[in-house]
Amino acid sequence: MLDVPRPASTEIRPGHRAGPPGPAGWCLRVVRSRLFEVAIVVLILANGVVLGVETYRDLGPVLQWLEWVFRAAFVAEIAVRVLAYGRRPQDFLRHGWNVFDFLVIAAIFVPGLHGDSALLRVVRVARMVRLVRFSPGLRTIVAALWRSLPGVAGFLALAGVTLYVYGMAGWLIFGEAQPEQYGDIGRSLLTLFVLLSLETLPDLVEQGMVLSPWTLVYYVSYVIIAVNLLLNILIAVIVNSMEEARRLEMTERLGPGYDEDGDGVPDEVDRIALTQRLDDLRAVIGELERELRIDRDDRPPDPAATRGEGSRGGERNHRPGRGPGR
Repeated sequence: MLDVPRPASTEIRPGHRAGPPGPAGWCLRVVRSRLFEVAIVVLILANGVVLGVETYRDLGPVLQWLEWVFRAAFVAEIAVRVLAYGRRPQDFLRHGWNVFDFLVIAAIFVPGLHGDSALLRVVRVARMVRLVRFSPGLRTIVAALWRSLPGVAGFLALAGVTLYVYGMAGWLIFGEAQPEQYGDIGRSLLTLFVLLSLETLPDLVEQGMVLSPWTLVYYVSYVIIAVNLLLNILIAVIVNSMEEARRLEMTERLGPGYDEDGDGVPDEVDRIALTQRLDDLRAVIGELERELRIDRDDRPPDPAATRGEGSRGGERNHRPGRGPGR
């Protein structure tokens, strides 16, 4: 449902004009302002703090009225952001993060989510996820995780096959001697899954050595293949996805209409203006260099410097061992 997050903190970005007149223009200026983003972040953090405080039974009922304050504030936020699109409010739902924000806020109006239900608490906790859209670093991580899903799916298939093969082998080797760990395929898989943390490895190796010294080959190969190799593959997939997400973000920043600094002028126009200023500066520096060179050429020679050069030339001509016959 969520697409790759855009680099900008909000999807409405300033353009060449100040925006449409009337309420839509006012809402657009509010959404573009840095104060609006800071206020929403503070509200989300305060909502999370209140959710944690409500877990204390003595303080929970006292702070329940704050939930209505947060609801009103978040509904007002969504309304302002929708009105900022002017005559095309449907464009608000074209971006994945906007859809997520709308669903999280609108869920409180579902008839079955009233009172103190567990599902309502889950929805309230989901508001904390909205902090991702206001942090470029978090957006890059989420985008990387989203883009790594195909690679992770292949990794999970490979890991599942590996665990199943070792689970069947463990049932054949240790099924009768260790029925609690390898009594069936389910227990074998559970034992091997816990073994990924390597916490139970010493105990399992000790029990296997009692049965046969060759059981060490089973555990050593499992640690090398499953614990080291597969986990390193997973890390490589995620790191590669993060690099792709960073490159995509840099590419979108070079696109037309992107305005990171929020000055009302797209960054592409800023780059053109900066290039023109640099060209003008180079021209001014070139003129200064030409004028200074002319001044140096027109300046009369220094007599002291001339005498110094003549004396040094005489010394070179009268050095010992350099007579005319040599």
